[in-house]
Amino acid sequence: MSDHPLIRLAGVDRIYTRGNEELHVLNGLDLDIQKGEFVALMGPSGCGKSTILNLMGAIDRPNAGQVLFDGEDLSEMNEAERASWRARNVGFIFQAYNLMPVLTAVQNVLLPLQLTPLPRAKRRAQAELALQIVGLSERMNHYPNQLSGGQEQRVAIARAIATDPRVLLADEPTGDLDAKSAAAILDLLQELNRQNGQTIVMVTHDPKAAERAHRVIQLDKGRVVGGHAA
Repeated sequence: MSDHPLIRLAGVDRIYTRGNEELHVLNGLDLDIQKGEFVALMGPSGCGKSTILNLMGAIDRPNAGQVLFDGEDLSEMNEAERASWRARNVGFIFQAYNLMPVLTAVQNVLLPLQLTPLPRAKRRAQAELALQIVGLSERMNHYPNQLSGGQEQRVAIARAIATDPRVLLADEPTGDLDAKSAAAILDLLQELNRQNGQTIVMVTHDPKAAERAHRVIQLDKGRVVGGHAA
């Protein structure tokens, strides 16, 4: 068993420059995520929640401190190395789904698999399995505009899990959904965590969504200001 967390942010600063102004989004942030955890990040707008996801997913780099994934320092990788690392390790789920409207559900799920060395038949099989897991086998040949919002988010989750990533990073995954669809998406995320041991880090403003996590981390002004078991 590993003696370190799956994800560790240690003394992380993230500063954005707007004109002559510096915006300190994260200030000496320390945060650990254990393998198999389902963690919710909460806090006011602008407190750094989405920035944390971008750092964990190697989309962004810190100005100071370290972002470690299974002991490996992501900030030391160049852009090509980070892109390759993301394709192997991370699944992203967004509030806006980000599906390609001209592609069917299964074609959307196939997109991240194109970056893998798998043969074509294996990629197709994994995409179909991912859609089966999220309960959309019968809709795999439908286009996004033929699906409900909840179904579109299920396709987005299928796309995120198709490569069997080590962590799912979800940014307000239920923010655009009605209460019933949101509950169904949260049920699915809980099932992925419980049945498959999937590590999930979710940004949310919704206390009901946060209750589904193992642990809720409260953020304010770029720092962790509290946390508790959900």
